[in-house]
Amino acid sequence: MTNTAEAGADTQSRAIGQRSLGPDATLHPLYPVFTSGAPLRSQQRWNYPLEVAFDYSGVDPSVFHQPPLAGIARWAPLLPPLDPRLSFGEGGTPLIPISTAATASEIPVFLKDESRNPTWSHKDRLNLCTVSAAVRSGAKGVVVASSGNHGVSTAAYAARANLPCVVLTPSEISKTFLAMLRAYGACPVPVETAHRWPLVQAICERAGYHPTSNLTPFHTGHPFGPEGYKTIAYEIFLQFGRAVPAAVVVPTGYGEQLYGISKGFKELVTLGLCSNMPRMFSVEPATRGPLHRAVQTHEPMATVEAGETRQYSIACTASGYRGVLALEASRGMALTVDDASVCAAQATLGRQGIWQEFSACAAFAALPQILTQNLSGPIVLIGTSGGFKDPIEAETLPVVGPGFEHVADYVRQKSGIDLRS
Repeated sequence: MTNTAEAGADTQSRAIGQRSLGPDATLHPLYPVFTSGAPLRSQQRWNYPLEVAFDYSGVDPSVFHQPPLAGIARWAPLLPPLDPRLSFGEGGTPLIPISTAATASEIPVFLKDESRNPTWSHKDRLNLCTVSAAVRSGAKGVVVASSGNHGVSTAAYAARANLPCVVLTPSEISKTFLAMLRAYGACPVPVETAHRWPLVQAICERAGYHPTSNLTPFHTGHPFGPEGYKTIAYEIFLQFGRAVPAAVVVPTGYGEQLYGISKGFKELVTLGLCSNMPRMFSVEPATRGPLHRAVQTHEPMATVEAGETRQYSIACTASGYRGVLALEASRGMALTVDDASVCAAQATLGRQGIWQEFSACAAFAALPQILTQNLSGPIVLIGTSGGFKDPIEAETLPVVGPGFEHVADYVRQKSGIDLRS
């Protein structure tokens, strides 16, 4: 494959530029991509993130007459330019009803299962957009700082683009993630957390690589990435029979997914396909929660101490402004949950036949808080990734005897199931 800026460039996109999400809302050209946030203005304390702006008058609403199947390139007019070689079945994830016995509520609750994506997480929607940007920009490779899903997904899409990929990781990383990175041909590089973003910047500047992750102290991220998450909103709209739920609950790190889903619903209103947006709820670890703090202190962004948590996929210490905007636009709320609640939520979902990553279960763990909000319709929980992504060491079990009675005794002792009855 070639890596030229024009290789396979999508021509259906109605994108017209990059718009600052800061107070000035300046519109910049679509390229080059501002991966370090909007340029600083006088008296600004930080860089604001950007989003992709679109000419909605050129979007044919019939694009929403198709079924919500896999392959988010079907939404090309509402996405940044995509490289058609890269998509391989992301999106089209199922909306699974959760039983009232599990939710302890008569309000319908559904889980949007993002573990069905190609690398088993929601990040594939983002990286189709970011790696397409890398190809169109003529990058020599891609680089990402990640301890998990983001890095794995970047590596997979880089492999499809025939681009080398460097993933800056913590020194302690799940064996599952490490095996996936190597399978996709990426080079994992263990570095100190404090050095990761400066190193991403250096690799971009000196090696000509394109970042798919953040470069700034307050998260600005990649302008194209959150656009991929809009397709979650489009799918939910179609899965509800061209209607929207009362609420969408999102396990939240830097707020890119939260913002992308919110923007997707906002676009449905803009296009005249629905009249209202669902309320957006972010969920973060109780020992951290920078978005929760930003909302409570009425600041665009906030930092917190690195408290201990098992919710490592959303264990951020700095927030992003996108999250604040998403909650404001939808009259939403920033919530936090402790690890014990998440552990119980993971077990309950497992009894529904749904095995989600520990961090992904934060949305279900927050359900009791959300049910106090007197919602008048269904609730959608975003299940971001599958349970096998959790760091689980191999366990050696004692061998059970060869006869039926041995097995029956063991099963009854361990689970209470009586094979003899």
